Amino acid sequence: MMNERSSTVCVDDKKLSATYFEMIKRAAMLIGRKIVSCMEYIIFTVSIVLLWSGLETMGYINPITLPAPATIAATTVSMLKDGSLQQQLLISIIRVLEGYFLACGLGIILGIVIGLSKKMNKMLDLVIQILRPIPPIGWIPLAILWFGIGEISKVFIIFLGGFFVVLINVIDGIRQVDYKLIEVAKVLEIPRFRMIATLIIPAALPNIFTGMRVALAACWACVVAAELVASSSGIGYMIMNARQFSMSDVVIVGMLSIGVIGKCMDVALKQVERKITRYEG
Repeated sequence: MMNERSSTVCVDDKKLSATYFEMIKRAAMLIGRKIVSCMEYIIFTVSIVLLWSGLETMGYINPITLPAPATIAATTVSMLKDGSLQQQLLISIIRVLEGYFLACGLGIILGIVIGLSKKMNKMLDLVIQILRPIPPIGWIPLAILWFGIGEISKVFIIFLGGFFVVLINVIDGIRQVDYKLIEVAKVLEIPRFRMIATLIIPAALPNIFTGMRVALAACWACVVAAELVASSSGIGYMIMNARQFSMSDVVIVGMLSIGVIGKCMDVALKQVERKITRYEG
């Protein structure tokens, strides 16, 4: 009897050990995949930095016109310590968000109206097609004449940069909704507002978010352009001021800061899109 119990315990221990071993093996494989995925994501960027450093060390690159990555890293740390980088970035971020949310709000509302109404589309199409190709930087002289060199002119330029991108994507998204679904909603006598909120907008969400993501990058480009021309603060002003004093390291720090913040905002917007589309699904 005791031998049977002992053999049963041994068998159970072996099964338990095999289970633990399998769990550890799966965890190791998962961690390995994550590491490989991370390496694939950053390997090209790391290669560029290493090549850049090597060429600078060998004297193929002039450190005055293009400083080494180590110099740029040291400048970044120095600017973070004295708070100058955060201060200029915060000013630009606020400007971007003001213009961006205004562009998204008006672009989505007007896009839905135009996408659903053939009459509105016919009335506004000519104006949109004339104004849309004009680059936002081309509006800077008029913006300064209309609003001065204060915050309103900069927000106006940022708004223009994102507005048409959002508008066109929303209109395209509305027009791509399956018309049969709209006909079914009409047969079921679903109220128009409810149909828009529960059928049309969810179906057009991929296009809407695509427009919002592209518009975000456009807004960053516009804030830099506006601050380069008429401003005494912001990341664009910092870049222009550094250029005048041949501080190429500060210029590159400003450019990279815009890229990093833009990437972070885009990732956040992606997460919002996934949650909303998952909820709608």
